[in-house]
Amino acid sequence: MRHAFARHSHDHYAIGLVLDGVEEFAYGGSVERAAAGEMPLVNPGTVHTGHAGVPDGWTYRVMYPSVEVMAEVAAEVGLPPGTPAFTGPVLRDPEAARLLLAAHAAADQGDPLASSSLMRLLFAALLRRHGDRTPAAAPATAGGTAVAQARELLHARMADPPKLAELAAAVGARPFPLLRAFRDAHGLPPHAYLNQERIRAARRLLDTGAPLADTAYRVGFVDQAHLTRHFRRIVGITPGAYRRERLGPERP
Repeated sequence: MRHAFARHSHDHYAIGLVLDGVEEFAYGGSVERAAAGEMPLVNPGTVHTGHAGVPDGWTYRVMYPSVEVMAEVAAEVGLPPGTPAFTGPVLRDPEAARLLLAAHAAADQGDPLASSSLMRLLFAALLRRHGDRTPAAAPATAGGTAVAQARELLHARMADPPKLAELAAAVGARPFPLLRAFRDAHGLPPHAYLNQERIRAARRLLDTGAPLADTAYRVGFVDQAHLTRHFRRIVGITPGAYRRERLGPERP
């Protein structure tokens, strides 16, 4: 792969294994490198990128467990209460790498019991050796309330979002302080956050077989080309290719 992923975050974990080449990604204020045999790990809500670290690019396998699943496993392995988190963005753990490949192979072979069992073992191994917890969120402040209200408004008006000044006025804040507080809370400014949420909504629609042009309109993009540009920057493939992977041959 030679695609460069734009800054984005996930509402789930990303557990990868580089098979060949080198992946570089911005993470937590630094640029990390994961070579063949190493595992890049991304915690939920952490803004990051992804691009080739060598001219020939990189190949990898990845899993995206939910926060709920990882919390269950963390409780099972005896981690303290709280949202589990990986302590570092890149690690070399041959046993975990073997489990990840075995789980993928079992899924490819249509063996859900084996794949789910191997994934559970993988998550437990990673959390035991490389896991921690994050403390519960502090009570919301006035600024946090404004950010939360702004986020809700962006979700409600995804197809017709307000301008920054209108957004700030609607939540009783000033534009720049709101922008800064929103970025501090979510890792992205409101417009970039909105585009990320539009792509998430687009993926849900495409999973149901919605037409590409209709999907673009319903999530607030100007046209299909606009959707395609942002979709590829975040997901790494075009929306048409994504739908073919999920549903088979392209529909009209």
